[in-house]
Amino acid sequence: MPPLARRQFARRMLRHFAFALALIGFSLAIGMAGYAHYEAMTWRDAFVNAAMLMGGMGPMKTEGLSDAGKVFAGLYALYAGLVLIIVIGILMAPVIHRLMHVFHWEDRGV
Repeated sequence: MPPLARRQFARRMLRHFAFALALIGFSLAIGMAGYAHYEAMTWRDAFVNAAMLMGGMGPMKTEGLSDAGKVFAGLYALYAGLVLIIVIGILMAPVIHRLMHVFHWEDRGV
């Protein structure tokens, strides 16, 4: 099969981008809710801490966290790392698939 037309490929990339953005937004909301619940942070402080962890920079506030807050921050950091890998896969899948079609790398039954 020939590769998709550019317009269809752009539409596919937009769908993948929208899904990745929704996953990031959902993950950020989880982080904000956790920081608000365990550390009684304002939504702005919870946002900056969750966003910094999602971005790989680490939390802004590490001093004075409760034990439950520390456990949440650690688990959320692990989750955020997995989300990063998943988002990269979501965004790269259509590109790699298109390259496979362009260069005829698909399996030929060998």
